[in-house]
Amino acid sequence: MDINLTPPQSEMFKKTCPFPLFVGGYSSGKSYTLITLLLHDIIKHPKADFAVYSPTYDLNRLNLEPRLLEALDDLGMFYNYNKSTAIVKVAGHGKVIFRSMDNPSKIIAYEVFRSFCDEIDTLPQAKANDVWNKIIARNRQRIYHNNNLQKNRISAFTTPEGYGFTYNKWGTNPINGYEYVKASTLSNPEVSEDYIQMLKDTYPDNLVKAYIEGEWCNLTSGSVYYFSRENHATSKRYTAGDAIHIGADFNVRNMCWTVFIQRNGISYAVGEIVAALDTPECCRIVKERYPDSSVIVYPDASGGSNNSKSASVSDFTIIKQHGFSVRAARKNPRIKNRVNAVNAALEHDYIKVNPEECPQLALALEQQIYNKQGLPEKRMDDSVDDLCDGFGYYTHKVHPLIKPVLKDVSWQ
Repeated sequence: MDINLTPPQSEMFKKTCPFPLFVGGYSSGKSYTLITLLLHDIIKHPKADFAVYSPTYDLNRLNLEPRLLEALDDLGMFYNYNKSTAIVKVAGHGKVIFRSMDNPSKIIAYEVFRSFCDEIDTLPQAKANDVWNKIIARNRQRIYHNNNLQKNRISAFTTPEGYGFTYNKWGTNPINGYEYVKASTLSNPEVSEDYIQMLKDTYPDNLVKAYIEGEWCNLTSGSVYYFSRENHATSKRYTAGDAIHIGADFNVRNMCWTVFIQRNGISYAVGEIVAALDTPECCRIVKERYPDSSVIVYPDASGGSNNSKSASVSDFTIIKQHGFSVRAARKNPRIKNRVNAVNAALEHDYIKVNPEECPQLALALEQQIYNKQGLPEKRMDDSVDDLCDGFGYYTHKVHPLIKPVLKDVSWQ
């Protein structure tokens, strides 16, 4: 088996502890290392079965399953792949079971020799703990090599996501058997300087530390947003005829919409609607304030089925009936992704706020903090979180945080 390994990958390959972790930045070779270790174990232990876990089945189907099949083809190893059960049976060897971590209750009814977990840090901490314990329970197949009982092992591979599951399990006061290897994006010789610069241009500083250097860092302390009046205030205002773009959050009797104009790729928040009764009232206000403008609304995705006025008409329908366009995702982005998109747009000056025209929005961006679960705090007594949510729906759609893609080290 002809393989090329970077120094961190080689270090991971040599780990003999029961719970090794490969924590690395983007394109540091995590998936390649996982498949390499899996193939090594398949070849060395032909009677063993293995399990591979991703946060969702889609990630298995799009990433790890095709990677394994490609590697087996390159090595001339025959196999049977059952797509419906997500099981690969390797001729003359055992099987590889692919499972999702999004439903821990389904990690049952099988046993394997060794397991491989991909991006477990993307799970909420409590769920990751539950998944990890269930995977440990599956990891009990007894395999002998030269009459010696071999060690069961669970290997984890992840990008660090704040002080979450892997930090608490490996990064601070790890118990016996938990060891980790840290891999920077720069450890991959196939990564270009242009790619590194793209990452730096895309992400805010704290995420650069995590996503390039592979460092655990606090992503949920202090204010949620990187907004400051000194850096992000603007005097730009709406002028008659400007195209209007609106970030909309739907709440009965507390509708919060932020009005943007766009100039040369930069978005300027130049108006706000706060604590309105319902969607028809918001639409009426927009019509009155901006009678000569085209209007595009970027709403909370739940507005396609829910409504703030009538059980028979959705918010999206109401908006369209007023002559406005709707640009909505099929479902809302993950909260973390929405927050990161806003912070990246603020840090790279893609978005500005007029605090005179949007006084409540400016206060909301300054004041929203994280709760004990590491999520933006929801407050029932004001519109802070609702204004930030609508602001985020627009930003995530117009200034998306798109991870630059670099293919990992390939099989030789």
